[in-house]
Amino acid sequence: MLYNVIKDGDSVSYVPTTAGKILLIAALAILLAAAAFFAGRRAAAKKPRPDAPGADSPEKRPKGASARITAKQMAFCAMAIALGTVLSNLKVYSFPFGGSVTLLSMLIICLPGYWFGLETGLITGMAYGVLQLIIDPYVIHPVQLLMDYVFAFGALGLSGLFTDKKNGLLKGYCAGILGRWLFTALSGWIFFAEYAWEGWHPLPYTFAYNGCYIFAEAAITYLLLAIPYVRKTFARVKQIAVQP
Repeated sequence: MLYNVIKDGDSVSYVPTTAGKILLIAALAILLAAAAFFAGRRAAAKKPRPDAPGADSPEKRPKGASARITAKQMAFCAMAIALGTVLSNLKVYSFPFGGSVTLLSMLIICLPGYWFGLETGLITGMAYGVLQLIIDPYVIHPVQLLMDYVFAFGALGLSGLFTDKKNGLLKGYCAGILGRWLFTALSGWIFFAEYAWEGWHPLPYTFAYNGCYIFAEAAITYLLLAIPYVRKTFARVKQIAVQP
């Protein structure tokens, strides 16, 4: 059995058993490996051709260089997931009606996409969602699980759309949080309409409810990123992450 059914009155939720958590941990490891694979492939594609001026010949390149690059990028993705998880538990503000502003956790999960591109960003975001599912699951339907944990967190990897663009971190973060907002709002509309505020239709309610904490955290994040030193620090971290 991979999950236990928990009934509380008319509501039903599903909690992973030990076997279910082992399966989720295996999925997390596979997603991390996939993220590293795509990051490594992107890095290899950016290497100068052996016949390009100034490029090292194949004989001069260190044996196993690609493996080291992949391991390094896996480590950066894993560190982003770990740090994002820690920061997600540090609440800057909790709204009385639900939803919390965390200490920049969404920005941290957007970083792998900013560093390594779209594929790595999406997969790392999904891996983060799987870890959230292991740590603090709230599942009432399989589709809700996909929308809230896989698609919503995975959407933070849309930051990878702007990895090579000017102000890529600012644009990528915007794309990531908009993607997360869309999926969480749709999930709320489909599965949590009964909690709509009095006088509100479920659809505008869920967009407003999820928008409150997502965009409040985004406002704090952009204020921080408006500081030139902070932006330069994130740019330097990216250089370290992508260097062989």
